[in-house]
Amino acid sequence: MSEKLPDIIEALRTEHPDVWDAYTKLGDAASSAGPLDKKTQRLVKLALALGAREQGAVHSHARRAMRQGVTRDELLHVAFLGITTLGWPHATAGRSWILDIVEPKE
Repeated sequence: MSEKLPDIIEALRTEHPDVWDAYTKLGDAASSAGPLDKKTQRLVKLALALGAREQGAVHSHARRAMRQGVTRDELLHVAFLGITTLGWPHATAGRSWILDIVEPKE
């Protein structure tokens, strides 16, 4: 895995490689269990992170999506879709977390 993970996750991966391996195998199996393409899967994962109000996960999935060629507008569309499901405050927070990644402050 080339992506630098948070220190707590890196420690878990080092201390318990069997758990980490099982976790990654589960993720791989879930990804291949259905018809969604990789881009759609990434957008769904972003939406799930938004729904769970997990800022770190939103950042992570936005970064990964951009590396897979997902555009800024596509990422922000996910936040807009949350307005009627999650509510304005929640969707706006998600939008700001996506903007942290697509328009980083210097």
